[in-house]
Amino acid sequence: EGDRAGAPGSPAAPARSPSPVAADAGSPYWVDPQSRAARQVAAWEAAGRNSDAQVLRRIADRPMALWGPGGDPGPEIRRAAAGARATGRTLLLAAHNIPYRDCGQHPPGGAANARAYRDWIGAFADGIGKTKALVVLEPGAVAHTVDGCTPADRRAERFRLLSEAVDRLKRNPNTKVYLDAGDPVAVKNPTDLVAPLAEAGLERADGFAVNVSGFQPDAAARAYGARISERTGNRHFVIDTGRNGVGPLPGDRARCNPPGRALGTPPTDRTADPLVDAYLWIKRPGDSDGTCRGGPPPGTWWPDYALGLARRATE
Repeated sequence: EGDRAGAPGSPAAPARSPSPVAADAGSPYWVDPQSRAARQVAAWEAAGRNSDAQVLRRIADRPMALWGPGGDPGPEIRRAAAGARATGRTLLLAAHNIPYRDCGQHPPGGAANARAYRDWIGAFADGIGKTKALVVLEPGAVAHTVDGCTPADRRAERFRLLSEAVDRLKRNPNTKVYLDAGDPVAVKNPTDLVAPLAEAGLERADGFAVNVSGFQPDAAARAYGARISERTGNRHFVIDTGRNGVGPLPGDRARCNPPGRALGTPPTDRTADPLVDAYLWIKRPGDSDGTCRGGPPPGTWWPDYALGLARRATE
């Protein structure tokens, strides 16, 4: 499986700056006018690819999570927070820098150690400040403690760091926190996550997230989340719908840049579901899962793949 992180990468600089993006009328979340998709739209318009640019606006004109960069996340998050405040919208973020993240498969594998992670999450939280924000905390981190990916001698530290991160983020007056809880492919028995989520601080978080970077359709993701919810005091959850419009591709490599996929339900907090707080685009549509199927490195913007997702979208 490709890295879930939004690693650095962007299209070539456009001939002109992208125009301001109007907030999606069906969503309370901020749309970043400097996103990779927005820059690609501007570049294609400047090059005369107006038809493709218009299709890609199905991504560029909608809110997606900003993944806090490694190193010092503060400047980028402060930039985004200022934009969100200026529009009165909620900032969507993903924190993904836990030590030994993604099984250590994709260097640098997150923060070097516990101290570095505490410093990083502190800078992340400071960047948010009083801005209204929703943070998906550490995609894969809890699920990897039950699937054999995280060594036993690292689990206690991981739960401690996650729990501390929940507390640090919740010190911000307007920040909601959702611990990542995997998906039906990553975790065959979702009830296996109940105790780990508790150790990671779920009781003090606002809920959990499912299907991050995944392709499971809304109904399957909802059923998976409901099984966890019923064992955790009916905790609410959010669903990543960025690439699940036609469901998953069958096969062993179905999670790494699968062809033929489509954008899913647009981001919104109007779910008409008492358990589901929001449908969100957490994994940014168009960011590569990895070098499989001719893709660029993990997290790198891949405009051709993004265009395919947008073309096949039904909403």
